[in-house]
Amino acid sequence: AETGKKNLDYYFNSVQKSVGKVATYASSNFDGLDDDSLRIHEEKLRTYFDEIASKTNGVLTYYYRIDPTISNEVKGFWYTDLDGSGFVEHEVTDITLYNLDDTSQLVWFTIPRVQRKAVWIPPYITDNLDKRVISYNEPIYYYRQFVGVIGIEIDYSMMADQVNSIRLFGNGYAFLNDDKGNIFYHPNIDVTTISPDELPSSPDGLLSESTFLSYTYDGVLKEAAWLPLTNGMRINVTVPVSEMEGDWQKLILNILIVSAEVLVISTLFIALYTRRISKPLKDLTEAAEQVDNGNYDYVLKYEKNDELGRLTKTFMNLLSHMKENITKLNKQVFVDSLTHVKNKAAFTAYTEELQKKIENEGYSNFAIGIFDCDDLKNINDEFGHDKGDIYLRTASHAICGAFQHSPVFRVGGDEFAIILENDDLKNKDILIRQFNKATIRINTSTINKWEQVHIAFGIAIYNPSYDRNVDEVARRADKLMYDDKRSRKNDNAKQA
Repeated sequence: AETGKKNLDYYFNSVQKSVGKVATYASSNFDGLDDDSLRIHEEKLRTYFDEIASKTNGVLTYYYRIDPTISNEVKGFWYTDLDGSGFVEHEVTDITLYNLDDTSQLVWFTIPRVQRKAVWIPPYITDNLDKRVISYNEPIYYYRQFVGVIGIEIDYSMMADQVNSIRLFGNGYAFLNDDKGNIFYHPNIDVTTISPDELPSSPDGLLSESTFLSYTYDGVLKEAAWLPLTNGMRINVTVPVSEMEGDWQKLILNILIVSAEVLVISTLFIALYTRRISKPLKDLTEAAEQVDNGNYDYVLKYEKNDELGRLTKTFMNLLSHMKENITKLNKQVFVDSLTHVKNKAAFTAYTEELQKKIENEGYSNFAIGIFDCDDLKNINDEFGHDKGDIYLRTASHAICGAFQHSPVFRVGGDEFAIILENDDLKNKDILIRQFNKATIRINTSTINKWEQVHIAFGIAIYNPSYDRNVDEVARRADKLMYDDKRSRKNDNAKQA
């Protein structure tokens, strides 16, 4: 949920900042409300808005609409980019055809006009384009007189892709709703084909003020967590409890059952046989108890060719198979199936062990690196998800190749992490240079976007003077990664 919130809020905040900049510029550039002054004002806003919108990710349309009570001649403007080839001017909607006091009509204009503040508008079908969008809009005033609305619409599908990328276990997923239970996106429900009155509500229990909760839906017990988003929505991540428990608990249950059976058999043998077999039976009982406590390395040395010997041999074979299956399962649980590096669960386990070493031993020689692959969504959209998978595997190889002696983890859809210790920590700067050279070599050896790698990263060294725990080191690395991402975007913009 935190990962989804971070990605979506970064997206929403960029839209809010862009609209806010244009609104501030608009409010400070009025010379009057006569038609000639408004035309000059409109042209200034047109130029400035184009510059801001072009630098904002995911903008489908942007507009500045002037209230018809202010002017019948100067109406504002509306620009669209429906195919990603650039913004083109579109004929504006005739506002005079709508009742501006009815906030169910022309919602992007009427709601900020009535509420007199900047607002996020929930998903709606935009006028004339037949596109499902969400928008952020801010009213513009001149000496407290309402003049019009400035806004940006973003494609609903981009938001949906961000949420749909969150997949946990076999049937875990994320969805969006509001504090009233209205569902705005769900991976298993196509809300774009359902009228607003028919949209399903969130199940009972999901509107709790507690961010962690349990509930039952369609007879399935689930665990969930939710966090609020910048635009007023909630992101929910839910997983069936049965899947969270996992196959390893089934194995433990089987072990307990076998242990109980062994104990019963042992008791029967004690009753049937003489004292000469009491020692091996005692050993067998001890072995069953050790297995019950999770010790699978216990060895029984009774080798006689009798009933007790065959039982001991069968028990040891069973124990060997259990140990082998648990080892295989542990490897599967902690490995990412696409890139074959360690996964987020492995990262969590590793950082928990680091935290114990900090608390028990005062350990401090480590650093955490966070890597984020740029343009994955664009590659998926333009070339298909199979090419996106190639892009992620190439990025993973580049990271692993540079940091060969450090564990590498895939902790999100396009996010990786490393933990540097020992020689890799000492040689951090050398390894970073090797990594940068490797990415340059990859990118200059092919013209295919999905075979190149563009990765922003940040590495933070644990400092006991202000890092209270491992999570704070990871957060600092994450912040440094986003600083690097912004720096790369600025450099690319200057080069363009």
